[in-house]
Amino acid sequence: MQKNTKLIANNKKAYHDYFIEDKYECGIALAGTEVKSLRQGACSLKESFVRIRDGQVLIYGMHISPYEKGNIFNKDPLRVRTLLLHKKEIAKLSGKIQEKGYTLVPLQVYFSGKLVKVEIALAKGKKLYDKREAIAKKDAMRETERAFRRLQKS
Repeated sequence: MQKNTKLIANNKKAYHDYFIEDKYECGIALAGTEVKSLRQGACSLKESFVRIRDGQVLIYGMHISPYEKGNIFNKDPLRVRTLLLHKKEIAKLSGKIQEKGYTLVPLQVYFSGKLVKVEIALAKGKKLYDKREAIAKKDAMRETERAFRRLQKS
């Protein structure tokens, strides 16, 4: 991300469930009231996922709350939205997804200047023992930091 960005939503669960291989920044096709709702920070990526259908990259399950003052112009909060990528990038991603274990996951939604961008990642699923190992590493790091802080105070 560049310096003139504002984070809207982050998908922490993706880092827990997947090994992140490559990251891609892409635009997203939105209605006007959806952009206004995003400016208020009303977005969730918790259960969202990305698929490639008919040469288009689509994001499913991304919840953008309806804009309060939008009345009839509001769209469905969970509608399928199109992500904007170059054809070469889409072809490369669809080739990678065909390999066993790879998928596309959204990582974050943010404003880059005036534009709304979505960061997606080519990811490989973690097994249960990989998740346990990651949790054990975090716990060990936390314990060493606590011990280090105790030493500094004495």
